[in-house]
Amino acid sequence: MFTLYDISMTIREDMQVWKNKDEKRPSFQNTTNHQIGKTYETRISLDAHTGTHLDAPLHMIDGGDTIDKIPLDHLIGPARVLDLTHVEESIGRKDLEPFAIQKNEWILLKTRSSLSEEFDMNFVYLNGEGAKYLAELQIRGVGTDSLGIERAQPEYTTHRTLMSNNILILEGLRLKDVPAGSYYFVLAPLKLEGIEAAPARAFLLGN
Repeated sequence: MFTLYDISMTIREDMQVWKNKDEKRPSFQNTTNHQIGKTYETRISLDAHTGTHLDAPLHMIDGGDTIDKIPLDHLIGPARVLDLTHVEESIGRKDLEPFAIQKNEWILLKTRSSLSEEFDMNFVYLNGEGAKYLAELQIRGVGTDSLGIERAQPEYTTHRTLMSNNILILEGLRLKDVPAGSYYFVLAPLKLEGIEAAPARAFLLGN
């Protein structure tokens, strides 16, 4: 038997959003219900970067690929959860070197952001040096439990280093109850076309 972990955020109107901005909050509008009609239906207003979401290169690179151009076989495969809850500021090369990261792995960064459902303005991020190291290792993708993979980097060094090396970026994971270790990873972004990101459901399967 295997253990299945759902590592996705639940989308709801009072969920955490980027920098607690009201314009980033999802909204659910009931358009018909059993009191006024025969069915219950809801219209959803949703930012493409809501909750657990996959970025496409277009998000940071002019002319970059859109979300529908990402190959499906890049969204499944071996993954490792790295426990980095002790890191205070940012994740760099020295924090990643002890894990002997392998080519084509998905690397999921478990930080203190997994321990709270509130948005932390000072969330732990992957810095440019860490991104360059992961690019050298040719990993498949990197996921983080914060709503952004970087902050305080005006040139978006982390995003652009990863994306220019064909490394996928997944943000907004929930890893609180997931032990560090190796897993089989499944990522299912919404099937959208022509835009820079998509909300996603993500799972880990472990022994």
